[in-house]
Amino acid sequence: MTVQGRRSSNFTRLLRHGFTDPSAAERLLGVPELASVRTDPVLLDALGSTADPDLALRGLVRLVEAHEPDDRHRLLDTLIAAKPLRDRLLGVLGASEALGDHLARHPADWQVLVTYESADLHPGVAEFEAGLADAHDVDTLRIAYRRCLLSLAARDVCGTTDVAQTAAELADLAIATLRAALAVARAAAPEDAALCRLAVVALGKCGGNELNYVSDVDVIFVGEPAHGAAHQHGTPDDGAADTSNTEAEAVRAATRLAAHMMRICSETTAEGTIWPVDANLRPEGRNGPLVRTLSSHLAYYQRWAKTWEFQALLKARAVAGDIALGKEYVDAVSPMVWQAADRENFVPDVQKMRRRVVDNIPVGQIDRELKLGPGGLRDVEFAVQLLQLVHGRSDASLRSGSTLVALRALAAGGYVGRADAAQLDEAYRFLRSMEHHIQLFRLRRTHLVPDDDADLRRLGRSLGLRTEPVSELNRAWKRHASVVRRLHEKIFYRPLLDAVAQLAPGEIRLSPKAAGQRLEALGYADPVAALRHLEALSSGVSRKAAIQRTLLPVLLGWFADSADPDAGLLGFRKVSDALGKTPWYLRLLRDEGAAAENLARVLSAGRLAPDLLLRAPEAVAILGDPGGLKPRGRKHLELEVLAAVGRAETAEIAVAVTRGVRRRELFRTAAADIIGSYGTEENPAEEDPGELVDRVGNAVTDLNSATLSGALRAAVRQTWGDTLPARFAVIGMGRFGGHEQGYGSDADVLFVYEPREGVGDHEASRAASTVVSEMRRLLQLPTADPPLMIDADLRPEGRTGPMVRTLASYAAYYRRWSLGWESQALLRAEPMAGDAELGRDFIELIDPLRYPAEGLSEAAVREIRRLKARMETERLPRGADPTLHTKLGRGGLSDVEWTVQLIQMRHAWEVPGLRTTRTREALAAAHAADLLSAEHAQILDEAWVLATRVRNGVMLVRGRAGDTFPSDGRELAAMGRYLGYGPGSVAPGAGGPYNGHSGDMIDDYRRTTRRARAVMEELFYGAV
Repeated sequence: MTVQGRRSSNFTRLLRHGFTDPSAAERLLGVPELASVRTDPVLLDALGSTADPDLALRGLVRLVEAHEPDDRHRLLDTLIAAKPLRDRLLGVLGASEALGDHLARHPADWQVLVTYESADLHPGVAEFEAGLADAHDVDTLRIAYRRCLLSLAARDVCGTTDVAQTAAELADLAIATLRAALAVARAAAPEDAALCRLAVVALGKCGGNELNYVSDVDVIFVGEPAHGAAHQHGTPDDGAADTSNTEAEAVRAATRLAAHMMRICSETTAEGTIWPVDANLRPEGRNGPLVRTLSSHLAYYQRWAKTWEFQALLKARAVAGDIALGKEYVDAVSPMVWQAADRENFVPDVQKMRRRVVDNIPVGQIDRELKLGPGGLRDVEFAVQLLQLVHGRSDASLRSGSTLVALRALAAGGYVGRADAAQLDEAYRFLRSMEHHIQLFRLRRTHLVPDDDADLRRLGRSLGLRTEPVSELNRAWKRHASVVRRLHEKIFYRPLLDAVAQLAPGEIRLSPKAAGQRLEALGYADPVAALRHLEALSSGVSRKAAIQRTLLPVLLGWFADSADPDAGLLGFRKVSDALGKTPWYLRLLRDEGAAAENLARVLSAGRLAPDLLLRAPEAVAILGDPGGLKPRGRKHLELEVLAAVGRAETAEIAVAVTRGVRRRELFRTAAADIIGSYGTEENPAEEDPGELVDRVGNAVTDLNSATLSGALRAAVRQTWGDTLPARFAVIGMGRFGGHEQGYGSDADVLFVYEPREGVGDHEASRAASTVVSEMRRLLQLPTADPPLMIDADLRPEGRTGPMVRTLASYAAYYRRWSLGWESQALLRAEPMAGDAELGRDFIELIDPLRYPAEGLSEAAVREIRRLKARMETERLPRGADPTLHTKLGRGGLSDVEWTVQLIQMRHAWEVPGLRTTRTREALAAAHAADLLSAEHAQILDEAWVLATRVRNGVMLVRGRAGDTFPSDGRELAAMGRYLGYGPGSVAPGAGGPYNGHSGDMIDDYRRTTRRARAVMEELFYGAV
């Protein structure tokens, strides 16, 4: 065979053994140091079985080269002869570049892998302490630590230990290292050591005996005077002052020891680092003292601690220093941990804790986040810890610091379904294995799955995926993450259904008490009623009950995300009772991805949308239609309404159908508003608040316009058939004319008519008046649908004037009697229903009034200002907070609108863009014409949008109109969700209407409107 042929054959052989760079591998195998073994097939087979044969070979060559010739032969002879050593050494070299570097610096350390020949014994803290016994300073401790880690990693990569045992050994090694570091610190400061007792209490994964290869080791320090220290500085008669001084000195000494111990572990030297020791979970975090006495710790936890701090203490374990003092600390805080679920703010705290902490993860990394990303390790750990806190208060078997041990206990007690627990256990083990092997490579703290194919290949092979390691790894990872993500919510709720459905006799189930405790912890105020609803929905063997049992675990989670989970569940039961026998209803929720979540959001967001839905539950189909939440335009609605009116036998039936359309479209608009504000799991809320406000205003205005058109057609057909003796038009005013209506807005209107040819004025007037009266009657008839109130008080002469006038009558009145406020009101006039040509004629009539040529006189401006000032003092309701009233309060709607309208009346004659009925359009036009600075325009716009959203939110939440924030805690929390403050960010607890985080929402509103008021005073009350 030619040289080239032999080389090609060698390349093929190397590729077959898993090498990715056969050329480099061939060169390395050819180095003189490997001359005695390069042709031995045993070596090549062993290299090919590692995670990264190329890396393993490079590490082996470096290790051999670091030895003297005699030692090289001993190493290589042992390597070929002893398979256990060969597998361990090459396995580590192929999995960890960092440990390969360590062996190159300390080549004799390979021999620790020989000492574990006897079935790879599993060491504990004592064995690791023996391995660290000779460490006397920072560097020797690092060398000894890596030597211990070398044997631990060897057992891991060879499969001798599973992931849970590896994590436990890592925690034991960490404990031994903390003890060794503390011993070094004590030796360096014997006088401090003599003054104090210092206990090191591990939290987190070290406390839970489930540590990673590279992780912060979370600790808390407890310090007390050394036994007998009180007598070193005085006599017993010196009193409390000496005791206090002794205690303070002991704490200072303990603090110096603790800080030195942390530096020993955390500092980077020529031998690298070990891991950071993190004491930030201590009382007051970084701002608190590093060491406290036991009594100081307890005082803090009894008075100030938050729920997450008790969650952290769930894994507390005394590990180093004065173990007796550490155990005394753990024994003292343990009852508080298991009583945390009884705390007043537990529910809102849990709502916040249940959200994944992903805000600070760069967008480009979130899909690679193994710990904090969706379906990551944090989801499993939090779910288990929350269930421990809820049920561990009455079941001591759940009080374990280990995630997997606690998960098994939860399943054994019926708190988690056995199948769900088994799937979570498998997924968690796989994800932790990925995390371990990612960190082992360079011994760096990371939770990011690599994006380099070479790294992914090594990672996949380290997990036993050898055929197509990259694609197999990605599939397995995504599958397990999907399981975690799917079960993360269901794990809380499935046992609740099992507790009430009673389908499988003999299965362990939650007791009613335990089910109630869980519902309370997840935000349900009336767990007894909630369990009744669950039983009614899910009991039995029907197909309907089976589908409900599939849907409810997810729905209950979405309800719990809201401010009022009880209302959401009750609403769902009512809708299900109404539509339960309809074949498409449950199929829609099961099969249409967004429908179920949309329904849950809508039912738990407040009263208005559920009330509208429950009056006609079939409207739930809107939530599953991809285009169902898009508002229908005025033309589309008028065609539907007028067609329905044409088919109706009576005016009452016609308007009942029209009002039914209005109710359906109000629901569509409200649902779109809620979902756009809250977002969904797949599509978080990102829409501009101004766009949401405009969409609601346009949709409700179009809907009310179509409703008036239907009522007008019905009233005419009832008496006159197809043609009224008069041409008749409805002119929208106020928010109606401005396309800015909210859910509870009346229809402010003017009515105008003109006799038809050949019809006398008296007959036409009587017909027009009759139509107006009939429209108002029909739209206010008592039905299940919300009424539309018609308000014509802005007409000439107000309430004392005629309801309807001809064009000539309007012209005569405006020419002779019109006041400044009436011209201002006409800025919002726009035809909305009836004769379009007559509507245009009316607009032509009033344009010179609302857009006066050459603008306003100084006298007219002073009059407008006087009216505004009078309104501010006289019209604000008694007792109302002027800083929170959205309409008449400081910087509210009135301030912004009067400012904009003054600009319109002064400049619209020369700036066509100002000739609009819409506030935001006029603001933009004023800025474009340099009548407003960009800053002033933005401040006014933000305040107007926010005040409008608050009004809309009040109606959505309370089901009735209001101009200020609600005082009820749950309603206020729902307002916070609607305004984008996120789940759990507005606490519904006691302590005043604006307690907790709700104060942020109120402060933001006051800040925004205060700035708007300052701009208003400058622009509106400033010089002409």
